[in-house]
Amino acid sequence: MDRSKKTFKSSINLKIQAMHHLKKITYIILWAVLFLPIYLIAQDRVIPHSEIPSAIQSYIDSHFPDQAVVKAEIDMEGIKKEYEIKLADRTELEFNSKHQIKKIDGKNALPASVIPEKIRDYVHTNYPNNVIIGWEHEWKHQEVKLDNGIELEFTMAGKFIRVDY
Repeated sequence: MDRSKKTFKSSINLKIQAMHHLKKITYIILWAVLFLPIYLIAQDRVIPHSEIPSAIQSYIDSHFPDQAVVKAEIDMEGIKKEYEIKLADRTELEFNSKHQIKKIDGKNALPASVIPEKIRDYVHTNYPNNVIIGWEHEWKHQEVKLDNGIELEFTMAGKFIRVDY
């Protein structure tokens, strides 16, 4: 009887160990299935100049004709492709998946052609000693950054909303 009890206990211990191993393997598989795709999707990929979409290239040629593209990346945001372009003067451009400009971040004054006229006029009138070095199209408004660090928020129609320090 003693021997059968030991064998029985041994058998139970082996089953418990097997269940623990199975549980660990299940957690590893679950982790891989849930989180690995997110990691793989959210990747930036440098692309050659020849792969920059024509609409983006046209925008750059129109508004930044004297600047060479030094780096172009596709940034996967979930299932959406976004494009990040860096120019020789360190200006950074971001485009959405429809190849529309989303954001411009410069170190120097941005070309007047990239800033809506009403916003340019407001800045010229109210901040005559400053220049616009950044522009961003956010959900329902636009924002510009001045060289003094002040950020100004406008409606999509160019009406001033507020100062954001």
